[in-house]
Amino acid sequence: MSNTFGNRLRLTTWGESHGAAIGGVIDGFPSGFRIDNAMIDSDLRRRATGNLPSASSRKETDRVEFLSGLTDGMTLGTPIAFMIRNSDCRSGDYEEFKDVFRPSHADYTYQAKYGLRDWRGGGRASARETAVRVVAGAMARQWLMEHGVTVSAFTSRVGKVSMDGSYTDYELDAARLTRFGTLDRDMDDCVEEYLASLRSVGDTVGGTATCVVRGLKAGVGEPLYDKLSARLAYAVMSIPAAKGFDYGVGFDGIDMTGLEQNDAFVWRDGEVHTLTNRSGGIQGGISNGEDICFRVVFKPIPSIAMEQSTVNATGDEVRLQVRGRHDVTVFPRVLPVVEAMAALTVMDLML
Repeated sequence: MSNTFGNRLRLTTWGESHGAAIGGVIDGFPSGFRIDNAMIDSDLRRRATGNLPSASSRKETDRVEFLSGLTDGMTLGTPIAFMIRNSDCRSGDYEEFKDVFRPSHADYTYQAKYGLRDWRGGGRASARETAVRVVAGAMARQWLMEHGVTVSAFTSRVGKVSMDGSYTDYELDAARLTRFGTLDRDMDDCVEEYLASLRSVGDTVGGTATCVVRGLKAGVGEPLYDKLSARLAYAVMSIPAAKGFDYGVGFDGIDMTGLEQNDAFVWRDGEVHTLTNRSGGIQGGISNGEDICFRVVFKPIPSIAMEQSTVNATGDEVRLQVRGRHDVTVFPRVLPVVEAMAALTVMDLML
């Protein structure tokens, strides 16, 4: 199993959804950097369950315990080990699925690969693991901010409800003030109404997260196989429920001609810039100094309360109805996870 992310900056994660704890080890973080624990706690609260009617009611404190690598809040340059204890597990909710393969979950594939699986809440495949990424990502974001780089993710679409206009028409910080991480309160109200209707019938829905990296200077990225675009795609596609990635105009540019899609270069403020940013801040796999803008598509959460058909481990047909505590959508909880993976990627390439 691959549990380590990054090259110069490496994060190794461990733990299962219903185990005693989850945690990680960060190696390669520069020494002498003061960590703001309040920022880590803030990002963990954004990812936490139980904050909205559309979210799982599982209540975890998500209190980080640092075990090594820090002294008086300052990084030592040695491996930073930390853990988050699981305190609100209800494994009994999953007992009936112990030998049943839930549709569109990792139950069957884990069983096929390893010959057994942790059926309690999805085990290692659970999104519970992403809390570890958020801790490491919050630390990376702090380091990036010291270097003039910010990372901001927001909800740009949930099912049929999508954002009007471009992110440049809004303040990115607005996503931290709305209930569902949107940039527009009217959209937020529509999302809330839409999710309430799905929750009432036991269904779920997917959507799109957009992430903007600002302040990154030109020249970051390692062609040919460690392009900034490729590394970002690799990073965010490792997030549970991620189904697609694009940057710049991405798939929307399929009907555009080369002339329509090209970004003309201009000289502004003593530097080279582009007149437009259809490239999404990346050309040739290297940052060009403009905003890096990418999108991640997330599927509907497969744990639905509606009856479905499947099979068990012996091949018998089974009708099942998933019970327990589950989200109606990954939004807004996935946004700090997207930011974390983007921040870890960019910091790794900058070091």
